[in-house]
Amino acid sequence: MPSLPPLTEMPDPQFVISGDARRIATYTWGDEDAPTVLAVHGFASSCRDNWVTTGWVRDLTRAGFRVLGVDQLGHGASDRATDPVAYAMDALVADLVAVLDTYLIDAVGYLGYSLGARVGWQLAVAAPDRVERAVLGGIPDGRPLARLQIEQARAYATEGTPVTDPVTRTYVALAERVPGNDLRALVALAEGMRLGGDADPDPLNPPRQPVLFATGADDAIIEQSRALADLTPAGEFAEIPGRHHFNAPGSRVFRQAGVAYLRAGSSQP
Repeated sequence: MPSLPPLTEMPDPQFVISGDARRIATYTWGDEDAPTVLAVHGFASSCRDNWVTTGWVRDLTRAGFRVLGVDQLGHGASDRATDPVAYAMDALVADLVAVLDTYLIDAVGYLGYSLGARVGWQLAVAAPDRVERAVLGGIPDGRPLARLQIEQARAYATEGTPVTDPVTRTYVALAERVPGNDLRALVALAEGMRLGGDADPDPLNPPRQPVLFATGADDAIIEQSRALADLTPAGEFAEIPGRHHFNAPGSRVFRQAGVAYLRAGSSQP
């Protein structure tokens, strides 16, 4: 049998200082002069988990892109915060703007999944000159975070008290799946998303850039994703066959569609 192509090596993180001295871990691959894709992972994941081990970075660099990956606050090698205010949507968007400013990049193609897609939607709306086009997978995903039982998750994180709520148990298991995750920080993030009512994107104020929405066929949010695509002036929708919310990033169909969509808006031949 032919061997699978090797995955991309994970470089050491380079840290960007965002507001309130937040250290945000970043990673780069590819030619510095190539069009850049900013890749932002989902809740309880990391750049490595969403984009490197799934083959996205490999395929994007082969397609001629430079990839700039980010560990969002509370994830991967970035700083942890246990104050929910630190995870307000405006602060998460400001982290990405700080990354682009530090790397002296004016505008990017954007790749986000779940929480990363939610933050990408807001970046495209709040700073439209910084996002040329976007691939937003698994959006909206605010409601599952809104249903997470904060007190149960916090009690488990601090005292080991068993979690009885099924949704909360799913997210705790997701958090524990990725080495190095700090459940206390992720609980603070889920709580912070509620403070400003920012869990879900505002369908009345969509991005104006071209956006590909992609959601698993077995994901409970698929119809909301279709609706967002319909409400976005330059929106398109792609269904990811045979995938649910937690395994869609690893889909080859999703990867091929996303890379092709980003290439269609770049200067790559």
